[in-house]
Amino acid sequence: MTIEQLIWLVPLLPFLGFVINGLGRNSLSKGLVGIIGSGVILASFIISVVIFFSLQGDTQKAHEVFLFDWISAGTLHIPLSFLVDPLSSIMLLIITGIGFLIHLYSTSYMHDDAGFGKFFSYLNLFVFFMLLLVLGSNYIVMFIGWEGVGLCSYLLIGFWYTNNAYASAAKKAFVMNRIGDLGFLLGVFLIFTTFGSVEFAKVFPQAANGSTDTLVLITILLFIGACGKSAQLPLFTWLPDAMAGPTPVSALIHAATMVTAGIYMIARSSVLFDLAPLTQHIIAIIGAATALVAAIIALTQTDIKKVLAYSTVSQLGYMFLGLGVGAYTGSFFHVLTHAFFKALLFLGAGSVIHAMHHEQDMRHMGGLRKKLPVTFLTMMIGTIAIAGLPPFSGFFSKDEILAHAFQASPILWGVGVLTAFLTAFYMFRMMFLTFSGKYRGTHHEESHVHESPTAMTLPLIILAILAAIGGAINFPHIFGGNEWLAHWLSGAGVAQHELDLSHSTELALMATSVVAAIIALLYAYGRYVKVARVPVADEAPRSALAKLSYHKFYLDEIYDFIITKPLDALSKFFYRIIDNKFIDGIVNGLGWSTNEASKGVRLLQSGNVGFYIFMMVFGIIALLAYTFYYI
Repeated sequence: MTIEQLIWLVPLLPFLGFVINGLGRNSLSKGLVGIIGSGVILASFIISVVIFFSLQGDTQKAHEVFLFDWISAGTLHIPLSFLVDPLSSIMLLIITGIGFLIHLYSTSYMHDDAGFGKFFSYLNLFVFFMLLLVLGSNYIVMFIGWEGVGLCSYLLIGFWYTNNAYASAAKKAFVMNRIGDLGFLLGVFLIFTTFGSVEFAKVFPQAANGSTDTLVLITILLFIGACGKSAQLPLFTWLPDAMAGPTPVSALIHAATMVTAGIYMIARSSVLFDLAPLTQHIIAIIGAATALVAAIIALTQTDIKKVLAYSTVSQLGYMFLGLGVGAYTGSFFHVLTHAFFKALLFLGAGSVIHAMHHEQDMRHMGGLRKKLPVTFLTMMIGTIAIAGLPPFSGFFSKDEILAHAFQASPILWGVGVLTAFLTAFYMFRMMFLTFSGKYRGTHHEESHVHESPTAMTLPLIILAILAAIGGAINFPHIFGGNEWLAHWLSGAGVAQHELDLSHSTELALMATSVVAAIIALLYAYGRYVKVARVPVADEAPRSALAKLSYHKFYLDEIYDFIITKPLDALSKFFYRIIDNKFIDGIVNGLGWSTNEASKGVRLLQSGNVGFYIFMMVFGIIALLAYTFYYI
């Protein structure tokens, strides 16, 4: 079968899984729900693999698959059509491949949950919308998928909605994403106004003829959308709170899918962003700032999932730094490697939480290496990968971004290296607090700690292998590689910017970041293994910087003070004064005056026939007088 005949099945199968599990959530057995929910994603992955290899052997690297006319009004024609090219084909493999492993993991992790069927229907719907997002051949289809994953994230983050804190976290994610989405939507409107189309194939060829100011405005609006979805300053505080959802949700949202949508959108639109250097500078600065701020916050967190959440924000900042300095391939490469090691780390954290009977505070862990050998080994591989130590995958993607950052600005490179140092420190801190030393819980709890079942450890092993060898996908020329991913993405029109650095400079930059990571590792080892320090209690005094880090720079409190409270006060003013007194006063006043007038008029209805005859005669005389004088 051809690509055109296969591609529509990729998103359709997860949608069918959503419908079947959604309708049968109370009647189907958990085993059948798990088979259907995981099976449709596996089938989509197999079809995606077939499409990927078909595309590799095809001289035509971009296939636009028309399904039907969706919107047709005047000059506006928007088809529902898919674009299959090197960029979207890689995303299909990430979404369906890692998505399947997360579904498989969920069959065990969520087995005892009463909402098992509902959970799998939401997961399937999430994957459907994410596939729609990456397959759309125009900005409107992309936007439908964009909004869909926002909706599903709300449903999944607030899955345990009976807990008010979890429900609030879901609402926070939904609202903050809507802020970014408004920017994205305005950008799409401006694209249509400027180019007369929202089709990639029609917009990108015209981009070089567009006004620089207009392109800057378009790209800034698109970037605002990316900031919301991919959690950049100032719209990142929703992502750590998204830990309220079950751990598989954290892996799905934070690793391979939703949060990478912004990077995918900018990589897809690299033609526009390349023509707007001002926007690129803004992206690089915000990306670097986000990476550093999130890394500093992660240093003092004690919740194992919160550490990984801020790590995700920091790594996304790295990706945006790469986009801002023109390293589109490097950023997308980091999307790929990050999907491997971050999904691994989140699922590994879920394995620890499962073994610890839902305990997430690392201060109550310790000494779990012998109890959870598979979880420990796989998470250690993921930690080494995210720390950027060779030859694991994170080393290659991170250093490609840092090399481009150095070429653009040594200051940005310095921020990147500092962030790499902090990343290595807080990740090894997490590992040592969790797995090294002595167990800090009760003896009774320790006796019940055991390794997770195969359905949970098998995805960990697969992801660990990918995290270890994933760097081979874009093995650099400096080490004799062919940089396959860069050549592959050039077929999708992703802008390519060559490094203009000598080999000795590149090696020096790599060595600097590796040495920084090793120093961080050794410092964490000395602090949390040799000295066996344990983070202090929540209420214990801290230094000024540690206090800022632990309280997340008080960003939520600042937003609450400058945005939430003024809006609440304004809404109360409108409710009490405008609504209750003014609008209700007018409405109620009209009702009162009508009622009072009717009381007076009602007195005329006396039942006296003589009075009625008098009024009739008076009316006739009045009509004759009006006719005489005015007609």
